[in-house]
Amino acid sequence: MDYGLQISASGALASMHAQDTLTNNLANINTTGFKPLLTGTMFREAARTEDNLPHMSSNALLERLGSGVFSAPETINFAQGALESSESQFDLAIQGDGFFLVGDPGNPALTRDGRFTISSDNQLVMAATGTPVLSSSQNPISIDPQQGPVEIGGNGVIRQNGAEIAQLGLSDVPDRSILAPIGGGKFAAQGGSALNLIDATGTVRQYHLEASASNEIDSLMKIQSASRHAQSNIGMIDLQNRLITRAINTFGQIA
Repeated sequence: MDYGLQISASGALASMHAQDTLTNNLANINTTGFKPLLTGTMFREAARTEDNLPHMSSNALLERLGSGVFSAPETINFAQGALESSESQFDLAIQGDGFFLVGDPGNPALTRDGRFTISSDNQLVMAATGTPVLSSSQNPISIDPQQGPVEIGGNGVIRQNGAEIAQLGLSDVPDRSILAPIGGGKFAAQGGSALNLIDATGTVRQYHLEASASNEIDSLMKIQSASRHAQSNIGMIDLQNRLITRAINTFGQIA
């Protein structure tokens, strides 16, 4: 395969991958607590350097051209979304840093989606997925809605009729780069290993929800930019293909 085609193809693939990611960000502009993914590219070294084969024969001129690019690992933008008021006593938001603990008590996941509700067995769960919400001791939280309204303080303490019944699990991690989205607005460690949890510094706001941190205008502009980059690389592939065809036909006639 022609070296120029390889370089152009790598750029086209990276741009199309960016388009897919950015389109997902745009599709979630109304998703509560959504955190957009950030994309990028990385320069690809020549095969001799990339594979650590210093004695392999190569072409110095081609190596100076590089080997194109490939998609860099995606990162999550954990910027705070706007807080919007709600009428449900079980709608919660975190103002500042931190996450709600949800899921498996033995290896909990993290979320900023505070749309909670009471299940049929009186457990506090995520409204969108039914995932159990965990307490500060990493146990499911039971609330009997028949016992009266619930008040939730800034520290996550849940009170009913003035009595404390539980405290929400509010945690963070020392290094958020290890987190990956696992669907349903939840995050977990890459590879599924247990998280090293630390105390959250944010405060809980009852009757509020955190809006998506994805920006519609920014996403649209980045999608258009990625689309132009993909089209440019595809155009270069077509140009090089026509040049190769012309060269073959020309030399074939001479022969």
